[in-house]
This record gives sequence, structure tokens and C-alpha cells, in this order.
Amino acid sequence: MTRPAEARRVFRARAVALGASLAAAAGAFTLFFAERQTGGLAIEFLRSLFIFAATFWLAWGAAQALTGLLTHRRPVPADPSAPIAGRCAILVPVYEEDPAATFGRVAAMDEALAATEWADRFDFAILSDTRSEAGAAREAQWFLRLLRERDAEGRIFYRRRESNAGRKAGNIEEFIRRSGAAYDYALILDADSLMEAETVIEMARRMEADPDLGLLQSLPGVIHARSRFGRAMQFSAALHSPVFARGVAALQGETGPFWGHNAMVRVRAFAQSCALPDLSGPPPFGGHILSHDYVEAALLARAGWTVRIDEDLAGSYEEGPENIVAHAKRDRRWCQGNLQHARLLAAPGLKPWSRFVFVQGILAYLSSLFWLGFLVTSILAPSFRTLPDYFPLPHWPFPVLPPNEATRTAGLIVGVLGLLVLPKLLIALDAWRRGRAAGFGGGVRALASMLSELALSSVTAPIFLMFQTRSVVQVLMGRDGGWPASARGDGALSLRASWDASRWITASGLAGLGAAWWLSPALVGWLLPVAGPMIAAPLVIWWSSRPGTSWLYAVPSETAPTPILHRQARIAARWSAPAAPDLPAPAAEPQHA
Repeated sequence: MTRPAEARRVFRARAVALGASLAAAAGAFTLFFAERQTGGLAIEFLRSLFIFAATFWLAWGAAQALTGLLTHRRPVPADPSAPIAGRCAILVPVYEEDPAATFGRVAAMDEALAATEWADRFDFAILSDTRSEAGAAREAQWFLRLLRERDAEGRIFYRRRESNAGRKAGNIEEFIRRSGAAYDYALILDADSLMEAETVIEMARRMEADPDLGLLQSLPGVIHARSRFGRAMQFSAALHSPVFARGVAALQGETGPFWGHNAMVRVRAFAQSCALPDLSGPPPFGGHILSHDYVEAALLARAGWTVRIDEDLAGSYEEGPENIVAHAKRDRRWCQGNLQHARLLAAPGLKPWSRFVFVQGILAYLSSLFWLGFLVTSILAPSFRTLPDYFPLPHWPFPVLPPNEATRTAGLIVGVLGLLVLPKLLIALDAWRRGRAAGFGGGVRALASMLSELALSSVTAPIFLMFQTRSVVQVLMGRDGGWPASARGDGALSLRASWDASRWITASGLAGLGAAWWLSPALVGWLLPVAGPMIAAPLVIWWSSRPGTSWLYAVPSETAPTPILHRQARIAARWSAPAAPDLPAPAAEPQHA
């Protein structure tokens, strides 16, 4: 149950963050909407609407970061002496993964748990949705090796579904339906997830300490990045994500997030609340729900369960994409899933904040269309100003700036840089002040890494804008992106592969710059920071996919590796040898009578 004082604190935080974001968006609107004596009012209004929506999304992200910096909320650790009464299934869904790497992580976590007094409280269930027979045969072979090395018969289970209906959500639902009654909690992982035993035990203790807690989300850190792009993203996640997550926790309160993995659920709550229906009609807006995690969090909150993120839960890890193309492919699925949530906004009984979380997810992708719409209308605006307004708008009653494009564009750049750069700079300075910078190689190295990551993200932002725009357009045109297997490995791309993946972005950048030169020459210089990276997209994608060997981007998981990382590295080195010979058949999934 939400305590009144906590509810008031969350309400105030939401009001301030939303108010500040709307104020920033209104300022951007006013900057660009100027009344004119001759023509162009309609396109000015449209352009101003685009910048209003885009600025709101930027400002909302900045507001979450600043909330995280200013909040004094700290999760309460569980009593370290408290026993663990319940049993927990650690679920590892896999789909066309490298079984040696995935099962090696399971072996590392099982070994870590075996060194504690609570090992008998935890089982592992590897839930395969792999479709290819060759992939399934490799999984069976490596599972048998896992069983032998960990002496885990009756404790680590494997099953492969005949049908992968519902994808990952359906995979977990089938386990809950068939075997969930044997467990009190389920720790849901991804194939690339890794968690310290102490973190798993702490999460179980926190679940037992709060009987209203239906889902506890940890903050996964990114590990094992090798490419320039991957290492920059890994550094950014390690430095910035804890502060952003603290802001999310302060704003969402007990209606928190679920990111689909590295989270523990109360099985009874999940079973009673989170059955997902197939939506009517064909994909992309019908069929099974792709971004199931947001929906499951909303359903738990609707049923009265607390959904919480505790960003202090260290020792929770995942791996990330190693190149821009792999990131864009994963993002395509997320885009379809988030836009699908438009059909759920009016679902009965949902809490208002859950509906707003759906809106946030939708805006995360529509914002690319807003920015592109703003750029296109800015290029076209000079041509429209010579035309009469056939659809004049009402008189704008507020004072406006003179119609000076240079002034407006400069104001836009200052605003965007302020919303993007200032929060990251403040987070870096806060890390330095609190002593966190030591894990990033020291204050100077951390600051240099932050500036380098900022420069790289500025170059890649227009490329991601185009990939996201294409994804949104494809979904709106009814194209189903499906659920492609995750790309693993070092991620290095050839120049040819980079060109094939992004030549359309190069063509779009050249076309946009040419249109600006023809219709609005004064904007060409201002558009170069956007059009330039688009034109150079194949080179940027190729260069950023190469192995990163710079002294930049040090992260705590490298400067001070934790025990689970050492265990995984040791097992991975040993398992690089050929797989074990045939062994007895794998154990079945546990059943509850």
C-alpha cells in the first residue's frame, strides 16, 4: 500500500518534472511561432508544433536526470540475517543463442549460489524457443555438459517448446502455468544476463520483507563491450544510468518499470495479473504483445501490487549491441512494441501513471518524426512565406521574437545542448564529488570519457534518427518486423556491410542538404551537424564497430571486476574446448502436483 507521505512526494516530483518539461516546450514553441504580415503562418504553426513535441521529450529526459540528482530517496536494504523462506526459479529464456555462452553464465551463477547457505532455495530453468534443429541439438549438448560439471540433476532444468507462441512472454507464461506453483518467486533473466549471488539473495529478501511487492527491477550494467560504439554505450550506462534510474524511481513510485529482465517477480502476483491476450487483427498493431514488460508492470499495478526499481542493487549485468546496425535491429522490435501500446491506452482499470508510461514509450519513437518534421518544415518555410495564408490562424496574443532564422536556430542549439549536455555534465561532476569517478579510472579520465561519448553520440544521433524514423514509418505502413534473434559477438562490420545498411541515410542527407541549398540557403550551415553525419553514415557505422582500444571508457566492471565476472571468465575459458560427449537425457521442467 502506498503511504500518504510517499504518495505526496511522488505527486510533487511528477508535477515539477512535467511542469518544467512543458515550460521548456512552450518556450521552444514561442521562439519559433512568430506572426507575419505576409504568408507562412500555417507552416510556422506546424513547425512550432513539431518543436514543441520534440522539446518536451528532450526536457522530460533531462527532468528525470535532474530528479535523480536532487532526490534523497534511497532503497532500504533487507535484513542480511533474515532467512529466505520461499523458493525461487531463475528463468533463462533463450532464442537462437550461443549455448556455450548462455549456459556458461548459468554455470557461473549456480556456482556462486552454491557457495552460499541458501543454494537450496534456487533452481534454474532454461526455457528454449530455438526453432532450428541444429541450434536445439547444440543446446542439448551444452546442457548435458552443464549438468555434469555442476552436478545439477533436479536443480537445473531445460525444456524446448514445440511452438514459440507469444515469444518471450509466452515462454515465461508457459513455465508459470506448468511449474509456477512450485515457486514463490521467479527471477527473470535474458540470455545475456548475469547476476551476483548476493544480489539474487538480496532481491529475494526484499520480496519477502514486503508482501505487497509484486515486481522488483534491478538496474543492469552493461558488460563485455569490445567495439568503440559498444564501449561508449557501456561507459554511458555505467556513469549515467544510476542517476536516471533514481529519477525514474522517484517519479514512478510504486507504479515502477519492468524492463523484461534482471527483475524478480512474485509468482502468485504474476500468475494472477499478467496473462497477456493476443490483440485483434494482424501485426504490427495486432497479434501478440511485443513490449510485454511495460504491460505486465501496468497489470501488476492495476491489481494493487507494488512495482519498484531499486537502483542500488549492484551486481546485475547484461550485454549490449556492439554496432549501430545491431542496435537499430533491436530498436525496430521495441518501436513496434511501443507503438502497439497505443491500443492499450484506454484499457480498463489501469493507473493513470501506467497510461503515461505507455505514452512515454510511444513518444520515444514518435520524437524522431517530430524532429524530422521540424527540419523539413524549416527548409520549406521560406518558400511558404511568399504565399498568402488560405487558412489563417487566430491572432497570436503573446510577444514574439523578430522573424530571424539565425536567432531562432541559435536559440534552438543552445536549448538542445542545455537539455542534452547539462544533465550529463552534472552527473559526471556529481560522480567526481561522490568518489564514484575512481571506478571510471579517476576524475580526469571519467570527464574525458564523458566528453568523448558526448561527441560520439552527437555524431550518431542523426543516424539513429533516420533508423528510428524508418521503423516508425514501417510500423505505420503495417509492416511487421517480427522478433529477430539477438546479434552477439564482436560486432565488427565491413565497409560494404555498413554501406548496404545505411546508403539510404547517405542519400537522405544529400537530398536534405540539396533541398536546403535550393530553398533556404541560410540554413545550410546550421544543418551541417545533422546532414554531415547522415552523409557519412557508412563510415561512422564502420569506424564505430571496430574494436575499441582507447584508454577512454573505463568502467567499474573492468577496473574492479566482481566475483561473478571472474567466475564467468574462468568458465568461458574452460568451455572454449570442445563440448562434452553424450550424456543421459536432460531433466524435465519441474512439475507441481
